[in-house]
Amino acid sequence: MTTLGAVFLPQLPPERLRAVVRAADEAGLDELWLWEDCFLASGIASAAAALAWSDRLRVGVGLLPVPLRNVALTAMETATLHRLFPDRVHVGVGHGVQEWMGQVGARVESPVTLLREYVTALRGLLAGRRLTRNGRYVRLDEVALDWPPAAPVPIRVGAVGPRTLRLAGEIADGTILTGGTTPDRLRAARALVEEGRRAVGRTDPHPVTVYLHAATGPDADARMERERARWGYDSTTHRAATGDAATIAAEVRRWAAAGADTVVLQPTPDDPDPEGFVRFVAQEVRPLVTATPDGSTGRTCPRPPEESPTATD
Repeated sequence: MTTLGAVFLPQLPPERLRAVVRAADEAGLDELWLWEDCFLASGIASAAAALAWSDRLRVGVGLLPVPLRNVALTAMETATLHRLFPDRVHVGVGHGVQEWMGQVGARVESPVTLLREYVTALRGLLAGRRLTRNGRYVRLDEVALDWPPAAPVPIRVGAVGPRTLRLAGEIADGTILTGGTTPDRLRAARALVEEGRRAVGRTDPHPVTVYLHAATGPDADARMERERARWGYDSTTHRAATGDAATIAAEVRRWAAAGADTVVLQPTPDDPDPEGFVRFVAQEVRPLVTATPDGSTGRTCPRPPEESPTATD
């Protein structure tokens, strides 16, 4: 069954998070995702607060930029969250926006090399191992966590380019795809991830999470047009879902049919009601996504009509 989530955008002030978390938790949202975008909000601090303010809500951080963070610090923070809130947190890592990394003096010559070294070390630390590493970027001298997670922690990697997608398949336990990813690009991304997995003989599950631009309400089309211009898309066709619950649910099923295990609806930064958006996703869209063809709820999602490729695919 497709997992359905929503994003709390860091363009909103941090003090708004509590009300959105409460609304999402009470409405039964599957997952609330947070971003660590420079220079807006901390992913880990926001996740800790969101988890503490909710009773059942699962929280994802997608993603932490690895050039910005020492791997030991990320391991400590991730382990702490998993011990405090077992089975309720997903943490993803990735290259980060290179321009932002340059602004803080953290940009590296080979982001792919850094990511490989980082995820490998992070996996070892979270597994409770004592590590010494002398890599190109990651250096550790007999480092081990005193309080590693009590259970294995999946590590997700945000990826866009072919090299990083193959690397995600090789070293990660899941992949996160950015908003604006079309269904055709999602299929291509899954194929590249599978190439990486086959190269190292991995057969374990590898869930793929994709963000999907979404807007509802009377001004949804105008807001999505501003979002299209902000991201530089030539069109929102097969890049966004705009309209009522039935329309958005049909689009979610389209991305699920293309290979997404989790679809995270990404509201526009100027959405007038962030609390209402998470309620809408949980209470109106989710039942339609999880409905079987006979109208009941179950584990089988109806497949949408096949989309025709666009020029951008």
